[in-house]
Amino acid sequence: MPRKPEGFAYSRAQFEQLIDDTLAFATQLGASASAAEVSEGAGLSVSARKGEVETVERNRDKSLGVTVYAGQRRGNASTSDFSRTALEQTVQAAYDIARFTAEDPAAGLPDEQDLATPKEAARDLDLYHPWAIDAEGAMQVALRCEAAAFATDKRITNSDGCGVSVQQSHFLAGNSRGFRGGYASSRHSLSVAPIAGKGNGMQRDAWYSSMRDPAELASPEAVGRYAAERTLSRLKSRKIATCEVPVLFESTLAAGLLGAYVQATSGGALYRKSTFLADSLGTQVFPEHIDIDEDPHRLRAKGSAPFDDEGVRTAPRAIVKGGRVEGYFLSTYSARKLGMRTTGNAGGSQNLALKSRRTAHGDDLEAMLRKLGRGLFVTELMGQGVNYVTGDYSRGAAGFWVEGGRLQHPVHEITIAGNLREMLERIAAVGADAYTLGGKTIGSVLIERMKIAGL
Repeated sequence: MPRKPEGFAYSRAQFEQLIDDTLAFATQLGASASAAEVSEGAGLSVSARKGEVETVERNRDKSLGVTVYAGQRRGNASTSDFSRTALEQTVQAAYDIARFTAEDPAAGLPDEQDLATPKEAARDLDLYHPWAIDAEGAMQVALRCEAAAFATDKRITNSDGCGVSVQQSHFLAGNSRGFRGGYASSRHSLSVAPIAGKGNGMQRDAWYSSMRDPAELASPEAVGRYAAERTLSRLKSRKIATCEVPVLFESTLAAGLLGAYVQATSGGALYRKSTFLADSLGTQVFPEHIDIDEDPHRLRAKGSAPFDDEGVRTAPRAIVKGGRVEGYFLSTYSARKLGMRTTGNAGGSQNLALKSRRTAHGDDLEAMLRKLGRGLFVTELMGQGVNYVTGDYSRGAAGFWVEGGRLQHPVHEITIAGNLREMLERIAAVGADAYTLGGKTIGSVLIERMKIAGL
């Protein structure tokens, strides 16, 4: 990381001094251990609707958080004031909280052998690509995106708006066991949400592009046209009768199934026994053709990190192999509660990819629809109807009815229901149409059968 990343007010050296001072204050107070993180972020967001500017927002923020341990008592405090007086007051607040908190046998910094070494912490994953664009330039990009949507078809009659977001940040973390690590990162996006039709027949959809490097964003015209095409395909939607049929999740939605699996096998849910996948390590949860891998070191990826939120080293690993659970997602605390070792996942999963050993190179969306045969192709989900304790799953949905492997008509105002454990067991196929949403990559997913509540 450069000494002072472009567009920021603080350098790496200044961050290092802030961390050193904060940890020194904690030691002076009598803390048995401490950790701190300092960060700075800056960004620009613009939005417009029907060719008119709605908002232009700039953000610049900074923060320092400190965690103090008094034996096995833990306290935490934060501040946006980097003055010496403010740092001392923040450390004092964290220490006071720790002194009056109940002891927790699992509390404490990560073990030294788990912390990333200086070389590991300095791994360059190419995450920082600032976008040299001003508010006027960003607005022009957004308006080009919306204009392309309107130009696609005269049935695009309205818009829910378009926008561009430009964000960059950097941080440094450290603890009293000698760990130091930090890096700069960026994330940029453009989006649009066209509306087609009139009156009760109106339909809305949206599309976006999000990348760390602005040069890798889809063109505004491509995003606008595709958003319009998605919206137009939903016109003349109808309800269907209640049934139980195979369901194909579009790749953009299949990432949600992968996210549900992560949540169900993460430390907090596991040690609290508040998950339908408690004690699942080593058991068969998916069909034998399913594998899930985690790779925190992919260049430019959204979920990449040389170390987790606690400074623990990250490493590629198999999460699921042949359908069998090979690993959980654990922080230091949750691992200790379970009598296990941290997996370097404080802060969440890092670049997951779910694949099927049955997937062929030609298994694009059309091929997946043929495998579906007769059933529902889901392109939108609504609501948060997931019970992670029981695995019960119920979501509002929209999509397309499929007969003979071909789209017949759009469908709306339905509910799909099932149980997550059974849904994972019933994954019949995964498409080659892999899509990356955040830190999760997965193709369209075919579930053998689910209940559809309609007419």
